[in-house]
Amino acid sequence: MIRSFFSSILFYLFFILFQTAILSNITILPAVPDLMLIMTLYISLHNGCMLGQTTGFTSGLMMDFLSAGPLGLNSLIRTILGYVFGLFSKTLNTTGFFLPALYGFTATIIKSILLLVISFFFPNGVVTYSLFSYVFLFELAANTILTPLLFSFLNIFSNILLTKPEVSLS
Repeated sequence: MIRSFFSSILFYLFFILFQTAILSNITILPAVPDLMLIMTLYISLHNGCMLGQTTGFTSGLMMDFLSAGPLGLNSLIRTILGYVFGLFSKTLNTTGFFLPALYGFTATIIKSILLLVISFFFPNGVVTYSLFSYVFLFELAANTILTPLLFSFLNIFSNILLTKPEVSLS
């Protein structure tokens, strides 16, 4: 589990640098796809709640340090998403195109709902977007399309990202 945690942190670092340094500087994109969300989804669905929420918290903390939002906002959202999708660990099919796209769609919707709920309690500290705005719909479409592609890419490194099942000696 420790090997999976540290190797996933290296992937998170790569994705956060790619997301903040390259994708955020492309001016024709109305919103940046949330690669960290997709990575948290992948780790949670394959490794369970514990590793999902741990890596979700760590990736959220990385994003908190790079964003203008309140410290802990991204950590909270990704921890919740890591736990929720970790509940379905090894029970959902993550191969193919349609089902991973559905998971990315669902995770983006849950993320936006969590942002709306948190903004209710902290109206001046949390910036949200309308669920029917062009920016949100673009992020939703981008995350939905990129989830199966990123899952396929991460499957190449499954031997270091996924925990091995424990062997019983009985």
